[in-house]
Amino acid sequence: MSDPIRAYLVANARYHDTDFARLELLKLLAEDPEVRTRVADGFSDIDAIAGKAVDQELAAGLNRLFPAQGETFKAIEAACHAAIEAGWMCSQGAPGRRFGRVIEPGPDSRELSVDVVQLEDIAGPHHAHPKGEICLTMPVTPEARFDGRGAGWCVYEPGSAHHRTVTGGAALVLYLLPDGEIEFTK
Repeated sequence: MSDPIRAYLVANARYHDTDFARLELLKLLAEDPEVRTRVADGFSDIDAIAGKAVDQELAAGLNRLFPAQGETFKAIEAACHAAIEAGWMCSQGAPGRRFGRVIEPGPDSRELSVDVVQLEDIAGPHHAHPKGEICLTMPVTPEARFDGRGAGWCVYEPGSAHHRTVTGGAALVLYLLPDGEIEFTK
């Protein structure tokens, strides 16, 4: 048997009962005997990011706390792949560049939005990060690089800008934006 696929499922909504949705998602995940799922009703792991300066020190800290070889990274990666397969994540765009916002900024997410893009050998549209951008790169193709980086965390500081670029194959990039702020420039 190969290494298990680790998933981390968060199901919570302030004014909605999420037990049914959580149970249905767990049933789907249980269909694959390789999947091991952790369940949470909140975003306590987000405290590693919330309120901290969006800078290279944050990137280094996230790579220490949640390394690409670690359980949390693998759980996030497995959950993203499962959600894409289910059809609700990265449901916008076209082959080679699919995307979507997963979580709007709010108190539960410590005012961070969460978006995921699925890119393959492409330079995305130019955009700026008024308050910074915190990215988790999950290569689908082992050689894939996001802006020249492999698996792990990177941070674009406030005021930075770039074309989100993936080379060497396909990758998923989960990114967090303080207050959900992003400015597409071209």
